[in-house]
Amino acid sequence: MHCPICPCTQPHAAHALLTALLQGDIDQALQLGLIDANPCPTCTPACTTRLQEAQHARRGALASRERYRNRNRRLARIKAEREAARRAPPAAVTQQAPALPNAAADALARALAKAKARHA
Repeated sequence: MHCPICPCTQPHAAHALLTALLQGDIDQALQLGLIDANPCPTCTPACTTRLQEAQHARRGALASRERYRNRNRRLARIKAEREAARRAPPAAVTQQAPALPNAAADALARALAKAKARHA
C-alpha cells in the first residue's frame, strides 16, 4: 500500500495506519497497532511526524484514562472504608480492673473474716 500523505510507494504497515487516521478511524488505527508502530523509513519527515504525533496523542489519552480509572478506584475504596467505619459495632467493653488493688482486697477479706468470727 502506498502512503496517503507523501509520494512514498514502498509497502509498509504505517501507510495503513495513516490511511485510517486520515479517515478519522482511530479504532481501526489502534487495531492496526498505532501505539507501537514504526514509521516508514522511506516516507517524508512530515509524514513520519504526523504518525508520531498521533501516537503521542493516543498514549496521552490512554494514560489519562488510566489515571481516571485509578482515581475512581481510589475514591470507591475510600468511600467503602468510611461506610464500614460508620457501620462498625462499638468497640468491645474491656474488662474492668478490680476496684481495689490485690493487697487491699486481701486486707478487707481478712477483716470481714475476723468480724464474722467475733459475731459467730
